[in-house]
Amino acid sequence: MDFFCQSLPGRVRFANGCIAQTGNELQELGIAQALVLCTPRQRTAALALIDRLGPRAAGLFDQAAMHVPVDGVVRARELVVQTAADGVLAYGGGSTVGLAKAIALETGLPIVAVPTTYAGSEMTPIYGLTEGGLKRTGRDPRVLPRSVLYDPTLTLELPLALSISSGLNAIAHAAEGLYARDGNPVLGLMAEEGIRALAQGLAGLLADARELRARADCLYGAWLCGSVLGQAGMALHHKLCHVLGGAFHLPHAQTHAVMLAHTLAYNAPAAPQAMARIARALDCRDGPRGVQELALRLGAPMALRDIGMDATGLDRALELALQNPYWNPRPLERDALRGLLRRAWSGDPVAA
Repeated sequence: MDFFCQSLPGRVRFANGCIAQTGNELQELGIAQALVLCTPRQRTAALALIDRLGPRAAGLFDQAAMHVPVDGVVRARELVVQTAADGVLAYGGGSTVGLAKAIALETGLPIVAVPTTYAGSEMTPIYGLTEGGLKRTGRDPRVLPRSVLYDPTLTLELPLALSISSGLNAIAHAAEGLYARDGNPVLGLMAEEGIRALAQGLAGLLADARELRARADCLYGAWLCGSVLGQAGMALHHKLCHVLGGAFHLPHAQTHAVMLAHTLAYNAPAAPQAMARIARALDCRDGPRGVQELALRLGAPMALRDIGMDATGLDRALELALQNPYWNPRPLERDALRGLLRRAWSGDPVAA
């Protein structure tokens, strides 16, 4: 029971319709004018939010992109200067929150996040930037959002397929937290509950994608899973996903959905207690197989080849994954990792 626990600062509002409180959150944080960030697809919704904010909105940058390319960050920072914004408001998923973090990393401006997916990035001090085909990640307390508004109604329009892959992405955060070397009993409880809530919520969405209770379950689970990732270290799963996303521009959430069961199976011999907790959260006998069966039932992508990965890139992915050694409960073994990647590419059943 020896452990260290440091809770991260930040405010959370969780309620249907709480987007109406966005202006109040900015005021509470002393933000006079926030630059609103979104992706091109969410421009209309972001403009509606700007109308709601009135003079507290400094302007709009609607070019947030997957994996946070550096050139987009530079353009967004220029707009921060032009508008004299004293804060940033991220409306969207991991791409938009990631852009807000990249701005805060350089400027120190406070972030308010309004998540519309289950990425969980809004609860972490982790940032990532992609340049030249390589994704660089790090941790810095300056990039942790100061306030997060979780409004389940905002996820009603999230397509079912993206809801599923985003939810599996969030489950990955908690799963790795269960065997992180800097985990603790509190994070373990949060991780298991987050996995359970997301599995329950995603099953509900499969029955009715507009069921608000299921949407709330998913968002609640994503909050917990993101909180775990924010306080515990990452291991093989996130390393591989960062490699695959940055080097091959694979879609972020779908890559996590494909890789999770395979990376868990790789680590299962070295983390039996974590696998038992995952199995309990999913009400199954085997954690890695339970995750793969859940993904299959939900209709998630099951193979890297189905989301744009060419088999000729597997050797490069392996070499990139073996660079810059990092902690993992099971040592990184070249042949075993090669087998993992090939199974993930073809969508084969998991294997240790």
